[in-house]
Formats: sequence, structure tokens, C-alpha cells
Amino acid sequence: MQDIRYVQRFENYKKSFLLLKEALALQNPSLLEKAGIIQFFETSFELSWKLMKDYLEYLGYDIKSPRDSIKTGFQAKIIVDGDLWLDALMDRNLTVHTYDEEIANEVYFKIKNTYSLLLEYLYNKFKDEICLD
Repeated sequence: MQDIRYVQRFENYKKSFLLLKEALALQNPSLLEKAGIIQFFETSFELSWKLMKDYLEYLGYDIKSPRDSIKTGFQAKIIVDGDLWLDALMDRNLTVHTYDEEIANEVYFKIKNTYSLLLEYLYNKFKDEICLD
């Protein structure tokens, strides 16, 4: 089973997601800590859609992009709330390509209050239902 690409991808996703989760436990993070949390989110999010892509391709789907991975993952019931996932994709793209302290704070709160829950659902889905942990 270790040779299956999505299994390998899950291991990387798990490490990244757990670092994000640990960082989000910080009380009153500094600007620098928030920047680190955003970076952990960017990495975890990138691995999340690639994990879905690898798993969906294993199931026989043809996935071309992050958006396609999210939409097909939602249709295949791997994730819930596809619209929120698409919002997370837009915010991830925004934080990767620009830096503005106000935007960074807004995205930080979205990560803490919403996006981390999406990523945790995906983590648990693979850990529990697809038996990868």
C-alpha cells in the first residue's frame, strides 16, 4: 500500500496539517507567528488538493487543476462544503502572490476559524475512513 501515491501524499499532508494545528494553538500570535501559520496553511492546502487529486486518479477520475480536484472531491463526497474549499483556494492564491498585513490578518482568522476545520475533516476522512494512519 505504501507504493500508492495518495498514501505517500497523505503522509506529507499529515505532517503539514499537524504543524498547522499546533501553530493555531498559539494564544495571541505575533505578526511573525501569523506569517508562519499562513505558510503552514499554504503548504497544507497545496497538499490537500494534491491528496484529493491522487486519490481521485486512483479511483479513475481525470483531474486537471486544484479547482477540478476540489469540485470532483466534493462530488465524490471526500470533502464537504465545496464553496468554502473554493474560497480557501482563492485566499491561498492571494497569500502566495501578495503580502498585505490587513489581508494577512483576515486570512489568518479564516484559517483559524474555518479553513483549518476543512483541512481537519479531510485529515480525518483519510485517517479513519480510508485507513491510512
